[in-house]
Parts: sequence; C-alpha cells; structure tokens
Amino acid sequence: MRVLRRGDVGADVAEIRSLLTAVNMLPPASDSTHTPGDQQFDAVVEEAVRTFQQHRGLMTDGVVGPATYRALRGASFHLGSRPLAYMMSAQVHGDDVFTLQERLTELGYDAGRPDGVFGPRTEAALRNFQRDYGLVIDGICGPGTVRALRQLSPRASGGRPVLLREQEEVRKAGPRLRGKRIVIDPGHGGEDPGIEVHGVREADIAWDLARRLEGRMAATGMDALISRGPDQTPSEADRAAFANEASADMLLSLHCDYNTSPRAQGVASFHFGTGNGTTSTVGELLAGFIQRELVARTGLLDCRTHPRTWELLRLTRCPAVRVEIGYLSNQENRSRMADPHFRDVVAEGLLVAVKRLYLLGENDQPTGTFTFADVLRHELTKQ
Repeated sequence: MRVLRRGDVGADVAEIRSLLTAVNMLPPASDSTHTPGDQQFDAVVEEAVRTFQQHRGLMTDGVVGPATYRALRGASFHLGSRPLAYMMSAQVHGDDVFTLQERLTELGYDAGRPDGVFGPRTEAALRNFQRDYGLVIDGICGPGTVRALRQLSPRASGGRPVLLREQEEVRKAGPRLRGKRIVIDPGHGGEDPGIEVHGVREADIAWDLARRLEGRMAATGMDALISRGPDQTPSEADRAAFANEASADMLLSLHCDYNTSPRAQGVASFHFGTGNGTTSTVGELLAGFIQRELVARTGLLDCRTHPRTWELLRLTRCPAVRVEIGYLSNQENRSRMADPHFRDVVAEGLLVAVKRLYLLGENDQPTGTFTFADVLRHELTKQ
C-alpha cells in the first residue's frame, strides 16, 4: 500500500478510518450513509493514528506506513478468528498471535518473547503443547487448539515469565566478553545520509563510531560484526536478518536524533517492548546500562530508555538496543559529536555497558568509572 498522511483521500484512507474505528481510536459513523469525509485523511484521523502509534510503540509521526498499517491490520484479529501457522515466505502478524504466545508462555512453553509474529519458535512451542495435550501435532492453531488453550489458561497471570529464562541465558554465557558475537549497526549509509546539519551527517558519525567500537570489542576477544558497508543502505529487516543469520548475542544500533526545536538535546536508548508490559528483558537491561554509562561519561541530558516495536528491534531475535546519541539539530550536541575524542568516550561507554550486562552485578564498579583498561584486565584475569 502507499504511504498515507494528512491531506490524502481515497479508498485506502477509508480502510484506515475503518481500522481505526474497529480499535476504538475513531468514533463509529452515525449512520450507514457514506460521505466524502469517509475517504479523507484529516486532522482527526492523524491524531487517531498518532494515538494508536504511541500505544503500540511505533514511530509517532501520524503517517500510515507499512509498520503502522500492519499493526492496524493485526489489531483486528483475536485468538480463534483465523487459523495460525508458521509460513516462512510471509510470517503471520497480529494480536491473535500475541495472545497465543502469551498463553503458551504462561503454560510453561518457550515461545520466546511475545511479539505478535508467528515464527519458528512459536511453532515449536505450539507443537509441544499439542503433543502434551493429545492433539494433532501439526503446528496449526485451529479451533481445537484454541479450545484446549482456553481450558488450560491459568487463573493467575501477569508478571514477566520470560525474564528468568533470558537472564539465565546471560548467566550461562559467563562474564567474559571473549567469544561473544555482537552486531554493530551504524544507522543509514550509502544514499541515505540520515540527518544532515551544517555538513555533519548522521551516517558518517554512526559509521565512525561503529569502527571505534569494533576495534575495542575485537581487542577483548569479541566477534564484532558491522551490519553494513560505508556505501550500503540495508533496510531494517535486512539488518535484523544479518544479526539473526550470524547468531549474534546482541545488536547495537547507532543513530543521532533531530528536532525542530534547536533546544532539544540528550541521549536516549530504545529496546523492544510493546508498552503494555511485554518487553525484551535483557534488551531493557542493556539499554539501562548504556543510558547510565553514556550520561555519566558525556554529561548529555538523560532522555531515558523507552520500549518500541520498531522493525529492527522486533525482528532481531537477540537482545537489540538502538541508541540516539545527541541531537544534530542542537549546536552543542552537534559540535561534540563531530569531535573524535567525544566518539572515543561514547565507544568506551558502550563497551563497558555490554561488560556490565554479562557481569550481572558481580565485581562491578560505580557507573562511569570502569575504563577500557579495566575491561581488558578483567578479561585477562578470567583466563
């Protein structure tokens, strides 16, 4: 579908209005008579789209692109409204998949973090449930499987059942960085410079920072991979696929920010999360470590950590964090990001944050005081 925004008209807009009405973001029409307004993307529709995007952890821009359209379509499904199965060519998305994943997790089956995407891990968990319950083991969530899930749904729910599983994986990985594989994802690139202000380009800043971080990580024995070349512009889905195919332990995506107000400034970190309690718990931990380290080391304003369902964060199977390091629209932030020494400080802070994640609070040091030399010394003492 075409990208829709305020001022557009047509049948596509009418569909968006219908979907927004179905999820209670727009009031229903007063009667069944169609009017020209039914096909107009006006200010009311834009505000409804922004509200929906905010609730779903999407980019809140009031524009209906592929991600927002997929989320709107997915919100119209409930568990049992259609058969669910894993299809490699076009994975099924929707709120019904999200509910299925939550119920399987509550019943003790490892469906991974609930993300509303019916992938191979969800299929494996569903097959295990079908086997244990004496159902046909076909990996398809049809009427019989839905009835069984509802009969066995626990009376008590809530909490964060994925948390212990993910933290245990980190604990088993051990405190050393050597051998761990990380994908460093410099934003934009190639024909897409990202934000550009007074000759300072986001893609160039991200690329240089990625190379500095890669060198430090390689020195610790980590297997550091960069998701793109200097002249390439892969899509977010391609970047996520690169990390998945590499069996990465984590992904760090590096960006700068922009705002129409020149006073906007600071650093923010983003991890996968829907905003309703479902989150990548290790991604959230890592985002917190990154945020605290960078604020302490750079003095940038703390714009905190946030859950988002952006494609890169949602499709990457390993913990993924996107860091927005300063605003190029802010003169002070821009001048600092253009300074190679500042980028060295940021690279060291990112490395230390990763180390803190694997230390799990053991043999730790106060925020902002752990140096690159300390990390190397720690790696040597653990041999």
